[in-house]
Amino acid sequence: MTRVAVPAETRPGERRVALVPDVAARLVAAGLDVVVESGAGRAAYVADDDFRAAGAEVVDGDVLKGADVVLCVQSPSGDRVAGLAPGTVLIGLLAPGGQLPQVRGWRDARISAFALELVPRISRAQSMDALSSQALVAGYQAMLVAAYRLPRFFPLFMTAAGTVPPASVLVLGAGVAGLQAIATARRLGARVAAYDVRAASGEEVRSLGATFVELDLDVLEGAGGYAREMTEERARRQRELLAPHVAAADVLVTTAAVPGRRAPLLVTADMVAAMRPGSVVVDLAADSGGNVQGSQPGEDVQVGEVTVWGGRNVPSEMPAHASALYARNVANLLLHMTAEGAVRLDFTDEIVAGCCVTHGGEVRHAPTRAALQTALEVGG
Repeated sequence: MTRVAVPAETRPGERRVALVPDVAARLVAAGLDVVVESGAGRAAYVADDDFRAAGAEVVDGDVLKGADVVLCVQSPSGDRVAGLAPGTVLIGLLAPGGQLPQVRGWRDARISAFALELVPRISRAQSMDALSSQALVAGYQAMLVAAYRLPRFFPLFMTAAGTVPPASVLVLGAGVAGLQAIATARRLGARVAAYDVRAASGEEVRSLGATFVELDLDVLEGAGGYAREMTEERARRQRELLAPHVAAADVLVTTAAVPGRRAPLLVTADMVAAMRPGSVVVDLAADSGGNVQGSQPGEDVQVGEVTVWGGRNVPSEMPAHASALYARNVANLLLHMTAEGAVRLDFTDEIVAGCCVTHGGEVRHAPTRAALQTALEVGG
């Protein structure tokens, strides 16, 4: 029987778990043997007994020993991976472009590593799209962070003491995170506007009751629904046109990202400084370089009298639902690879081939392979 192991996450600040009990029960029903490290779900408020009730085994020792499949949120440390048998399947948010030493380790250990970030954005893979599920959590949390820090009300109040106008919110980037931020701000009663380089985003923004900011610039549609990278000249012009909109906002939330690349700089320190005192900026892209100049992951930074909060692993701040959604993504990918209780890797399948990083002692993901080669050449 195929043994599926779920280790406790060890990265600092990581509170999610790769599997939750109701999803573990699905894997058990599919004929898989599920083994969970004791305490793996504690930070996400999932008890060991809940896993046991779902049919999983809970162990105190080395849960990876003898594993055929390892499900994780972030990749286990190198020493733990080194103990895996050749051919072991590793599935998680592996960030291969930023973890080249780990990629070499998976390659050399002949691990079959699959990164959920690389799942193709096609209709039949939507249930495996962990980037979207975690972005939903991040967008919601971003607006709660902003509301907590803003020294003003979000909604309109009409009182005997006078009228309190609603807060003005601007969201840059209208992907999953941005749309969820917009929807949450609207629920809180704010007046919301949003901008995205993709023309198709306008309709989605308006459907949520927000105003779509239109700039006199060409649209930048990219592959798979993502925005593509822009030239520096266009980025400079975009910042100039966005400046008055930023200055008018009480809350600014930035969510723009280009997969595999540094986040684009959308807002300069001067633009932030032009906001009125007490305003709040939330930069969800701080982990990947930042959309806002000077933002720091996991920190509040003061720019004049404006607070800039940089997100760090934001989905992990809501570990219960983030884990529940993520577990379904992971299980859907694993079950897609499973037939009659055994994992069968079919590399003619677009999904399997698209998200594979390493297999059989090779790096199969071309951009990661090129990055490894470049790193080797630079390192001599």
